[in-house]
This record gives sequence, C-alpha cells and structure tokens, in this order.
Amino acid sequence: MSPFPLLQSVQAWADQTQQQVQQRARRNAMLALTECTQRRAEREDVEAFFAERAAEPAVTRDTTVSLHA
Repeated sequence: MSPFPLLQSVQAWADQTQQQVQQRARRNAMLALTECTQRRAEREDVEAFFAERAAEPAVTRDTTVSLHA
C-alpha cells in the first residue's frame, strides 16, 4: 500500500479534471468553428444574392427591321 494514498487520490482527481476540461474546451472550439462556418456561408449567400440584384440587367436592342410593320 502506498504511503501517500491521499496524494495519489488528489493526483488522480487532478488528472481526470484536466482531461474533462480539455475535452470541454475542444467541444467548445468545434462548436464555435461550426457556427463561424455557417455564418460565413450565409454571409456569402447573401452577398451573392445582392450582387445578382445589383447587377445591371443586360439591355438588348432589336436591330432587325420588320417588314410587316
């Protein structure tokens, strides 16, 4: 039996807590990245929509002469 059982228990608890904190931080980072990616995709869609709306429509002129007019 170890002469320092309390010390070993505290060390085991600290290791476990560190792993849990690290896993939580990784999960938060993944969620943040997903949110940023979704926002960027939405922003690009909106920019493309407004770019299409702002583009001047092509004006076509009929240069043929109608003989039936």
